[in-house]
Amino acid sequence: HTLKIFYKQNQKCLVQTHTLGREIQTMLQLRLINKAVTSNTSLFKRCFHTSAVVRASSAPTTKMFINGKFLESSSKDFLDVLNPATQEVVTRVPMCTQEEMRSAVESAQTAFQEWREVSVSNRVRVMLRLQDLISKNMDEVAKMITKEQGKTLPDAKGDVFRGLEVVEHACSAGTLMMGETVENVSKFVDTYSYLQPLGVVAGITPFNFPAMIPLWMFPMALVTGNTFILKPSERVPTASMFLVKLAQDAGVPDGVLNVIHGAKDAVNFICDAPEIKAISFVGGGEAGKHIHRRGTENGKRVQSNMAAKNHATILPDAAKERTLDALVGAAFGASGQRCMALSAAVFVGEAQNWIPELAQRCKGLKVCAGHVDKTDLGPMISPVAKKRAEDIIDRSVKQGAKILLDGRGVSVNGFEKGNFLGPTVITDVTPEMECYKEEIFGPVLVCLKADTLDDAIKLINNSPYGNGTAIFTRNGAAARKYQHEIDVGQVGINLPIPVPLPFFSFTGSRGSFVGSTHFYGKQGVFFYTQTKTITSMWRDDDISTGAAVHMPILGSKH
Repeated sequence: HTLKIFYKQNQKCLVQTHTLGREIQTMLQLRLINKAVTSNTSLFKRCFHTSAVVRASSAPTTKMFINGKFLESSSKDFLDVLNPATQEVVTRVPMCTQEEMRSAVESAQTAFQEWREVSVSNRVRVMLRLQDLISKNMDEVAKMITKEQGKTLPDAKGDVFRGLEVVEHACSAGTLMMGETVENVSKFVDTYSYLQPLGVVAGITPFNFPAMIPLWMFPMALVTGNTFILKPSERVPTASMFLVKLAQDAGVPDGVLNVIHGAKDAVNFICDAPEIKAISFVGGGEAGKHIHRRGTENGKRVQSNMAAKNHATILPDAAKERTLDALVGAAFGASGQRCMALSAAVFVGEAQNWIPELAQRCKGLKVCAGHVDKTDLGPMISPVAKKRAEDIIDRSVKQGAKILLDGRGVSVNGFEKGNFLGPTVITDVTPEMECYKEEIFGPVLVCLKADTLDDAIKLINNSPYGNGTAIFTRNGAAARKYQHEIDVGQVGINLPIPVPLPFFSFTGSRGSFVGSTHFYGKQGVFFYTQTKTITSMWRDDDISTGAAVHMPILGSKH
């Protein structure tokens, strides 16, 4: 009866769908209920508290993983994880209580005392077994990703594979953790250093790479001797939990790897817990800045990969067919929901004539549910994300841009409730427009024009972001000028998404990264370890030469 009263009072704000509760929750996300809800605040809280909505769901719950056990949370607050192609509930994620999160940290703290003493060879053997298990279960993990995140199955397999490469790199820990030594820095004196683990470290991961990003983090942390607290995205927890089970099966001891769930409260807990020595984060700009600020204020190391606006510069001498293919794939793969998606293309000189052909080529992309064969673009993660992208597209027209290909309003037969946005190409874009300044994080490519290579470099360097960029040209001198002068951390030459393999490091810069050192590669090892330097003297005599009270000078004559 109360629900009927509420709906009657607010029917202008609501559109009836499969269930009233689900529609009200969705409309709240879209911020369409404003004055009506304000005038009925107490009524709304009684009817639609998150836990009340979720308790009616029959979907399974996602477990915590603490001290080697998959446990149900005692929390009363849960979030529904929705299949973005169907809006069906995949699982329910708990907002872990403070006591549960404290238990995870205590478990990791206790386990660290023994795990740090395990030989590096035996820690590597665990990673070797994990590598084998992930390889054997790649298809299953990919299906989980597609179901709760939406990306196509081939793209989901790529998600897993790029994470697997980091596990393989972790298997080289014996070499990666070698210290330095110099004999005879002074007479009878040697200096050498070790890389030692920090202790308990934590990772906070985003929705767009449910497998790859966790695998950027916990394998490198564990193989270097740390214990780990993982907080996967509350929107896509299933694949992460499966990977944790594989890690357990590979021989990771109880307490060495733990998983908590939650949103802002869980993030702040990680930032504040004194036992946690370092935090790895990948996600949005505001969250990344908050985590870095709060974590460092509490004395922690933080590495934070954040927002991006990745540019391609297209010179008129580029190989046209290959370049256009590269732009289409890099802009619209994963529906543009990649931190390295190519979201801005700068066409130089006569290359500007290629823009209409680029838009025409994008028309052939298939938009459908990720598990459907030959799908190119799956759904976006949520109705909120879709509407935000559509609103930015709409405002770009009002600001003077032109839409060559409009993906709004796309309908997918059999998946009418999906969060689908088709490929969209916007041209005549200028740097002051919102569609250029904002990370849209959707299947939207904005096209800009420049007269010269110098103009293109200046435009890109004026952007606050520095994750990745690419140049397409057949001119070696132009390519070298670009790589030298561009102020971006990762540069591709005739390659649209220059994500380094794990024996290098992921080196985004400027507004796309803040922190101590970068992910994986040598820098990843340094992030999860601290250097201890030993200077030792061994003499074979016992002759007094008098006490020296002046500053000792190693490397002098004696």
